[in-house]
Amino acid sequence: MNTSLLSSLYPRTSLRAFFRTCSLACALAVSVPTFGTAPSQQVTQQEIQPEVATGRTEIKSATASDYMAVTANPHASAAAEQILARGGTAVDAAIAAQLVLGLVEPQSSGIGGGAFMLSYRADREKLYYYDGRETAPMAVDENYFIRDGKPRGFFDAVIGGNSVGVPGVMRMLELAHQRDGKLPWKELFQPAIALAEEGFEISPRLRELLIRMPRVAVRPAIRDYFFDADGEPLAVGHLLKNPDYAQTLRILAEQGTKPFYQGEIAEAIVEAVRNDPENPGVMTREDMADYRAKVREPLCSTFLTYRVCGAAPPSSGGTTVGAILGMLQHTPMAQFQVGSAELTHLFTEASELAFADRNTYSADADFVEVPTQAMVAPHYLAQRAKLINLESAQPARPGVPGEFSDRRIKAKSPEMPNTSHLSIVDKYGNGVSMTTSIETGFGSRLLVKGFLLNNQLTDFSFVPINADKQRVANRVQPGKRPRSSMSPTIVFNEDGSLRLLVGSPGGSRIIDYTARTILYHLGKGMPIAEAIDAGNIGAIGYRVEVEPETLTDSAVKKLEAMGHKVVRKELNSGIHAIALMGGKLHGGADPRREGSALGR
Repeated sequence: MNTSLLSSLYPRTSLRAFFRTCSLACALAVSVPTFGTAPSQQVTQQEIQPEVATGRTEIKSATASDYMAVTANPHASAAAEQILARGGTAVDAAIAAQLVLGLVEPQSSGIGGGAFMLSYRADREKLYYYDGRETAPMAVDENYFIRDGKPRGFFDAVIGGNSVGVPGVMRMLELAHQRDGKLPWKELFQPAIALAEEGFEISPRLRELLIRMPRVAVRPAIRDYFFDADGEPLAVGHLLKNPDYAQTLRILAEQGTKPFYQGEIAEAIVEAVRNDPENPGVMTREDMADYRAKVREPLCSTFLTYRVCGAAPPSSGGTTVGAILGMLQHTPMAQFQVGSAELTHLFTEASELAFADRNTYSADADFVEVPTQAMVAPHYLAQRAKLINLESAQPARPGVPGEFSDRRIKAKSPEMPNTSHLSIVDKYGNGVSMTTSIETGFGSRLLVKGFLLNNQLTDFSFVPINADKQRVANRVQPGKRPRSSMSPTIVFNEDGSLRLLVGSPGGSRIIDYTARTILYHLGKGMPIAEAIDAGNIGAIGYRVEVEPETLTDSAVKKLEAMGHKVVRKELNSGIHAIALMGGKLHGGADPRREGSALGR
């Protein structure tokens, strides 16, 4: 698995060409502190671009008949395909892929983080939703991110043990395997163990992120792993081995997740969090031992003739993706082409209305009331769609879903675009759409036993109340799961058969990336790989972001005449999808990242 890796990562693009085609964001001069910078140093808004764009390749697609895996890295896709070829289920393959992603794409996800998984069981014609979101330690309070009466700066809060939530992904994967797996648990660890021992070659993307990410090497363990003796990021092609990770995986393969939550691994996590020298956290062994993954009801809504199912709270993905699409079907979207000012305007207005509700109502439903079903109810979305003016941009205000009367202050959390998504269909007809994250690129910067710990507590609102003393729904509370935008989605045909599995990384823009892809594929008839490649739109409440080649100058001027503030920028999605059509599996991997689609 470790031979000719760079050629397999970039089969049609030389390293020189990779950097030559690197996006505008790669070329921007960004003042990034070098390793050793104190975490208390101020960081500019320009620096808060975790997991920035690192280039774009050609459209990446594949077609298969039996099974398909689409993940964010060729190593992970290969591991998933290997499990599928052995007769494993989609859940089995997702576990193998996740373990590899934590090694080769450590900035985005790993066993020190959390995830949401949708798992479709063909034999039962049933969709399950597994919640592996991190939880806040029991010793926190709603002023956790307040210092001297003010909210902390983002990177002041991120780096170190203070930002680490109790990791949930391993308990979630174990639960899903017990219910939907087929191959032995131990077997699923072998690809990642072998790769950690034999080593993998540093990719151009990983090196670029090590160069450009703020404050990566501020702790000795992460510095020693990713940087050379001179403090430089390891070179492209460097064979990086991780024996500590291999040993961790061996323990988990043999003993299940108990050592992770109650044994030696749990103790190492708690020690790293509590004894961080500059920004310690409050996590305890009891917090680790008490963590439970949950089986929840997926949230389904309608778009045209399709049933669109996503993750319910604590994810805001299902409600917001569903709301965007549900409103759009009440607009004249069919009249306008992809790339037109008119369709972009309609999408933007629907997105901003959906985000107004999302920012007001969405949080962990185990702690606050969330009008989940009412937010995607057809009659409610039809009424919201009437607020969309076809000729001009309108201010987006939250509605009142159903009879919900608990009006709350809107509050944002600084969700960063560092996550990973995978879509898998097995030969039995099962499907998995899973989004997984450690939050900011390289998480909290704490490396423990070969894996990085998350900084997911910064997905909570830093501000617990507003000036009128109204409590924010997504405030920090003991044991609570922070609101997420992760949007693993599975779409069904009218007859209940699988039609599309899709999702993306991207912070709060995940929602727009996912909804736009569904709109272009199912609403406008674009092949799935082309729909992924088409220009992204970001409209989360304050401006319209479009990729440089998305719109013509005349389309931009038309949008501006409608009242939109348009910003051209790289939008670093990682959309990975499988469309089922005509008895075939059509996979698409986002050309903005290094993923691949493999199948048979």
